Amino acid sequence: MQAAEARLLFLDWLAHERRASPLTVLAYGADIKSFLDFLIPHLGEEPDLVALSGLRAADFRAWLTSGANDGLGAATRARHVSAVRSYFRYLARQHGMDNPQLALLATPKSRKPLPKSLTASHARAIAEHIGELTEGELALRDTALFALLYGSGLRIAEALALNQRDAPKPSGGALRVTGKGRKQREVPVLAAVREAMAAWLAVHPEPGPDSPLFVGARGGRLNARIAQRAIQTFREMYGLPSHATPHALRHSFATHLLAGGADLRSIQELLGHASLSTTQRYTAVDPAQLMEVWRRTHPRG
Repeated sequence: MQAAEARLLFLDWLAHERRASPLTVLAYGADIKSFLDFLIPHLGEEPDLVALSGLRAADFRAWLTSGANDGLGAATRARHVSAVRSYFRYLARQHGMDNPQLALLATPKSRKPLPKSLTASHARAIAEHIGELTEGELALRDTALFALLYGSGLRIAEALALNQRDAPKPSGGALRVTGKGRKQREVPVLAAVREAMAAWLAVHPEPGPDSPLFVGARGGRLNARIAQRAIQTFREMYGLPSHATPHALRHSFATHLLAGGADLRSIQELLGHASLSTTQRYTAVDPAQLMEVWRRTHPRG
């Protein structure tokens, strides 16, 4: 059987037996066709199942290298590898064609894109003035929410999950936050954030310790889309960059602390990262900035 014929059988099986979505079938079909098209000049003929079973790890690596030379990114090449592996698993189960060499192929690793931080002036503008877009209670709510995001480095989901009993006390103290994996951490709260929160709680339409801390205009817990829409409107009106989002405030919190001389280990705790390497990637560490911190803090710097 020719490999191209087996490809069509695989796509039919994927659609009807596995009930994959049409888009998935289309993507897998294109990825596998790209692989088979590469093999024709590489092997000198159109491959059949015998030829597929005889492919070496070097042949698979040559295919990935060809994609990289054509400008395909790591994420796209990783998707191609996933499709071809699914195709080969199908051939092994349905047609008895096995090729253990494919297991030696490493999946291309793509670097996660780093969120961009805002300048200190832009971040403060959002935290202090976003309430000007609305009136009354909602203005106080938005001011409190965005001041908390930038002042304490919370994820938007973490802030919106808070109840009124979790609100920072006017007298001071840390805020207990439940993050990813239900891991809890304590974060400090600036005096300006406590004041904004107290002003919001004074007019909260649904008072009660178990009620959501941030509620929508029609009641109930505030939806993240509303917060994202508010900051989008603000950045358009005030000419802020397109990456000004709720998550950019969290990133700005970290990068501004780092610029001020905070160590990565402390920032890791404040952000709730399980790994220090995640914090270093998240804060887009500048080597020159690290050297400056080293010179300023090392006893012999």
